[in-house]
Amino acid sequence: MAIDFSQLLKKRSPPLIGVDISTSSVKLVELSQAKGKLRLERYAIEPLARGVVVDGNLENIEAVGEAVKRAAKKAGSRVKNVAMALPTSAVITKKIMLAEGLREEELEVQVESEANQYIPFALDEVNLDFQVIGPSQTSPGDVEVLIAASRKEKVEDRVAVVEMAGLAAYVMDIEAYAARSALERYTQLLPNKGEGQIIAVFQIGANTTAVSVLLNGQVVYEREQAFGGAQLTSDIARTYGITHEEAETKKRTGDLPDNYTTDLLLPFVENLSLEITRALQFFFTSTPYSRVDLLVLAGGCALIPDLDKTVQERTQVNTKVVDPFAGMEIATSVRERQLRHDAPALLVACGLAMRRFDE
Repeated sequence: MAIDFSQLLKKRSPPLIGVDISTSSVKLVELSQAKGKLRLERYAIEPLARGVVVDGNLENIEAVGEAVKRAAKKAGSRVKNVAMALPTSAVITKKIMLAEGLREEELEVQVESEANQYIPFALDEVNLDFQVIGPSQTSPGDVEVLIAASRKEKVEDRVAVVEMAGLAAYVMDIEAYAARSALERYTQLLPNKGEGQIIAVFQIGANTTAVSVLLNGQVVYEREQAFGGAQLTSDIARTYGITHEEAETKKRTGDLPDNYTTDLLLPFVENLSLEITRALQFFFTSTPYSRVDLLVLAGGCALIPDLDKTVQERTQVNTKVVDPFAGMEIATSVRERQLRHDAPALLVACGLAMRRFDE
């Protein structure tokens, strides 16, 4: 079966689990829906060794496949179909205008013709897909079409790892789009559903932080910054003479010496807050916008003690840690205390799991 970026946008999908493969872990989320209410059925996070995934590339497919298998077993899901995502950097996207009223096969021909202008690879080397967004706001008689393309090996590697785990890749999304789906639902819970608010989202990963700014559900700015939680892990490993894997585990559990907070954690929080402040300043100087109303932290580092308070003090912007499951029902089998700790890292996986309910 061909894997593409939007094949399920036109019909309701079968049961799906969202599987997010990041630099440091595999994250799995399963949602259900009853009477219009979403419910978190189960989730799992399985760590990955250093070097297994580098810059979005699966350097050790077998190790990633085993991690997906362990995550699926840990979660206890019976669902086999998977929604996955490619790193935003691995996908070329472009919006184009095409004449309204074209048949599907005519659209495909036009898209391929246009894609040749924007994709620096031969078309037989890429997975290419498109989605008609709707009538053009600026060109009457035309429709706006989103083209998405990625090198075939990027897609095939991700398909291979879920198949190794006995699962089936059904949807291939883009990480930024999956996160945006979960964020869109999150903003609906804000006062006035976030209307008119400029919301800056910082997804703090291991090595990079994805910055996106939203206004009324539309992305007005996107950028990646080269900083993340791996720096703290490296500091822990170097300071205490332990392996990177041991440092990652101890960072998560808090099993570290008394001087850890003052010597390593607080300086890291200060540096991270400074990077976020700089990113905001770059947003202000490179766009027409001069304010941010809400700053949202996501990713594994988001729940570092007092990070939100420090960021709010430095930026003077109201700061919250995202909970993509806010307002959802939670299955009794889910440990809510652990979920509160893990939730900010599950933004992309949650957005992928939501693909189950696409029309």
